[in-house]
Amino acid sequence: MELFIVSTPIGNLEDISFRAIETLNQSDFIICEDTRVSSILLKKFEISKELISLNAFNEKHKILSLIEKIKSVNKVSLISDAGTPAISDPGSIFISECIKSGIKIIPIPGASALLASLVITGLPITSFIFEGFLPQKKGRDKKLKELSSEKRMIIVNESVYRVEKLILDLKKFMPKRYVIVCKELTKKFEEIWRGYPEELLKIIPKNKLKGEFVFIISELTKK
Repeated sequence: MELFIVSTPIGNLEDISFRAIETLNQSDFIICEDTRVSSILLKKFEISKELISLNAFNEKHKILSLIEKIKSVNKVSLISDAGTPAISDPGSIFISECIKSGIKIIPIPGASALLASLVITGLPITSFIFEGFLPQKKGRDKKLKELSSEKRMIIVNESVYRVEKLILDLKKFMPKRYVIVCKELTKKFEEIWRGYPEELLKIIPKNKLKGEFVFIISELTKK
């Protein structure tokens, strides 16, 4: 019994690894977030396997039945819509229960929005923290205030609907920290903006923003 945690492309489908394709081809079935999204990837590489959805809405009540299904076969893959399962995506609860059930967990690494955003900063990368998505409302200001004293580089994911809000928050809590905003990494409309929060408010368009965003906030410099 083996469960492969397979990283899929974060945008450009050509970024999938040979090993990931081979693993998916050898799987008895594939667990994914959204069967409609994953079927596009599988069709691209001519992979014909049963797809079973596991997402934030059904993860808890499908765990036991999925574990029993895994025990009846040899190899199963877990993928997310983009990137790596359990990293700002569903999967961590399921993986934990699989470990408790004696299922061997094997990672198949691949494209990462986190690392892709870091390497294009041009900033020294000695250490960093990854915060994923910040709270939308409750606890947001408290979290931002805490992060304002964080000395390390900070990486944050953000929804297209809250890009301007986050920049305004950074202007309030971290006005002197340099920020890199990455939009749609590896995709056709990839775009990168750099500057201090007040500058970003002027250069990032407020309308027609689409896609997924990663914010990299520079280290806290000495006063």
